[in-house]
Amino acid sequence: MTVRDHNLESIGEVFATFKVAQDTGADTLADADIGNAVTLTDDHEVGPGGDGDILLGKLIDLTLEDGDDGDRLATVQIAGVCTLPITTTYPEVGNRVVCGASGTIKQAPALGGNDPAGGNIARGTVLAVNGTTECTILLN
Repeated sequence: MTVRDHNLESIGEVFATFKVAQDTGADTLADADIGNAVTLTDDHEVGPGGDGDILLGKLIDLTLEDGDDGDRLATVQIAGVCTLPITTTYPEVGNRVVCGASGTIKQAPALGGNDPAGGNIARGTVLAVNGTTECTILLN
């Protein structure tokens, strides 16, 4: 008897809705960003994660359409298992992660003797790595 494959991305999903961050009146997220990593940018507001930013979760959907600047809302997966694109420094199984550039995630940096004020910036636990393109992570 073989072990049956299971879609891990159906485990423990938690979704939340946020405002989309603005940059000079334009949304910082577009339909092309769906599936990418996002970070908190302000109160109840998300945008694309910059290099080293704290990962909030995976952008699942946006309301309305590109060009409806200021009126769109973002649905973000903030818990459970998901797959996100990766960049260097590529994470390994068991690592924790932070945002990389352009909606990716990467291995969290090593910290010194103490975590920074406000807590450790790393998030999640890497469950699997698919080469240099993506990894499956538990958002914990």
